[in-house]
Amino acid sequence: MIGGWISVEDTLPTNDQRVLGYIPGNKVFLPGKSLEFEVREVVVLRFCENFYLHNEDKASNHGVHFWAGEGNSNHYFSDVTHWMPVPAGPAG
Repeated sequence: MIGGWISVEDTLPTNDQRVLGYIPGNKVFLPGKSLEFEVREVVVLRFCENFYLHNEDKASNHGVHFWAGEGNSNHYFSDVTHWMPVPAGPAG
C-alpha cells in the first residue's frame, strides 16, 4: 500500500464497493469541446465482481471483473492499477 492506495494485484474491494480508482493516463473528454480532453487519473468507481463471468471473450480480453463509473467513466478491470476506499466527508 502506497499512501493509502491498494494494488489490484494485492487485494480487491468488496463487490459493489464505491472506491477511488487510479487509472494511469486516463483521458476524459470535455463536454462541448471538439475532442479536447484532460487527464484525470483518479476517478470514483464501483467494483463489480465477476461481471464478465459468463462472457468468455470479454473476460479473456479485459478480466472477469469490471469498474462501473459515474457518468461515462466505466472502465475495464485491467485499466485500474490501484484503488482506495472513498474517504468519509467532514464531520458535522
